[in-house]
Amino acid sequence: MNGRNRLGRRALTTGLLALAAAPGRAAAFGEAGAFRARLLAAGQGHTDEARAGAAARWASELVRRTSAPGREEREVVSLDRQALFREPFVVWSGAEDVGALSRSEVSGLERFLRLGGILVVDDADPDNGAFGRSARREILRALPESPPVRLEASHVLFKTFYLLDRPVGRVLGPTHIDAVVRGRNAVVLFLAHDLLGALARRGEGWAFPVEPGGMEQREHAIRFAVNIAMYVLCSDYKDDVVHAPFLLQRRGRAR
Repeated sequence: MNGRNRLGRRALTTGLLALAAAPGRAAAFGEAGAFRARLLAAGQGHTDEARAGAAARWASELVRRTSAPGREEREVVSLDRQALFREPFVVWSGAEDVGALSRSEVSGLERFLRLGGILVVDDADPDNGAFGRSARREILRALPESPPVRLEASHVLFKTFYLLDRPVGRVLGPTHIDAVVRGRNAVVLFLAHDLLGALARRGEGWAFPVEPGGMEQREHAIRFAVNIAMYVLCSDYKDDVVHAPFLLQRRGRAR
């Protein structure tokens, strides 16, 4: 990495940390700019109730630990509906092969990603891996020119709020994540760690055990989730979310 890239990454990280620490700047996002993890319903995939609740709770961890804004309302969006484009972030979670997306779903996915949306693919059963493999296959149909690349621990995603050296979730998983990168932005994050499983609760307790690291690993999984939320909030797409449709169109033309 050359000196310019190191300085640019350091400056970006410093800006993200400053945003999280500054209540005035965070409040400027307003309700329209708050982080929310919407669930994606696509193909034959299915998200269980516990993980669906975890997606809604994701914002609460962000708000509790930082000064950034978040919203806990649950919403499920489809690739072939206009509601997909109202906000820039969705989570696609499942444990089984999603099958083949319809033509309209592939078209919606392509548009969302080309316009700057961010998608987390969270495999709930990474030991099996059927969901993750099928999601990669279908995303490649939408962006055939953008195969996934490896994001190491040096990537800014691991520094946006907490300084982390690897991703974790309900399971330890690989030490890296793969991502679809367009321009300077990672627009798809492939997680083989069941992140939502680590965040999921039932009643007053946790829904699933975290293995092998127990509560310490769960804490690191929550920190990783907060970092992802900060990455979403601070991408250039989020400069003014109230004008999201215009920004999406502008980013699409630039690419």
